[in-house]
Amino acid sequence: MVGRGDGLVWRAYGESDLVALTGLVEAGLAVDGGLPLFTRPPLLRARLLQTRTLGAWHDGGLVAAVGVGTGRTPATATGLVHPAWRGRGLGGTLLDWASEQAGGADLLLTTETWTADAEALFTARGFTRTFLERVLRHDLAALPDVAAPDGVTLEPATLGPELFGTYRASFADRPGFVEPAAEEWLGDLRDDEGYRPELSMVARAPDGSAAGFVTVLDTWIDQVGVVPGWRGRRVGAYLVARVLRGLAGVGVDAAWLCVNDDNPAAGLYRRLGFREAGRRARYLRR
Repeated sequence: MVGRGDGLVWRAYGESDLVALTGLVEAGLAVDGGLPLFTRPPLLRARLLQTRTLGAWHDGGLVAAVGVGTGRTPATATGLVHPAWRGRGLGGTLLDWASEQAGGADLLLTTETWTADAEALFTARGFTRTFLERVLRHDLAALPDVAAPDGVTLEPATLGPELFGTYRASFADRPGFVEPAAEEWLGDLRDDEGYRPELSMVARAPDGSAAGFVTVLDTWIDQVGVVPGWRGRRVGAYLVARVLRGLAGVGVDAAWLCVNDDNPAAGLYRRLGFREAGRRARYLRR
């Protein structure tokens, strides 16, 4: 049973509580940073409106919440505590409840608003971090100037075999790379309402072969890749700089991207003017 200290009321929540959940997420992002897309209904539902839910309410306001998905392996959970209510054991209570719902199954925790205190709690409870990604933001009031690499030209990307092949060539040598099916990868782009074909590009070498690519979703640089033979020759920087100018040209005030914590490209993005706006992570307990 969940305790009822501090005048809290604990109960399950659902779709009718979407506004309260959004407010809770916004409060966490304002203090901790993280993935701003977490406030959008599709991701918010996927993370917090899972199979089983538990929220803590005080004076009608939602101060803590966790959603647990039990219909898969591993079981999944995402929870968060309002910044004003931290340090009172609510995070531990949510984690204990999530573990109970998972039963004996492995449990994967996902956080879109990473904090050091949350990581310390997860580690103390036997979880191991399996993924850490930095969320980067670029203020488009100041744009980088990157010259085109010698002989390289850009053209709009076509959602087809060449683009997928360029993606695969760019990432196949990265540790842990798992190649998706071509139609799945291309279909995810094709079906995304935010896909921007006018800003998604292929960089061509002088011989006409693909040297790199970039895909753009809404105001996000989704993926940037450079094939091995063209790395270290400003292809990635040139692609990103062109996207930033394109977004600024249509009135966007900031661009975003996520980069894995161990990806050396993070240094490139910082040199182009991106600044850290939080982190997101996953933790697994077997």
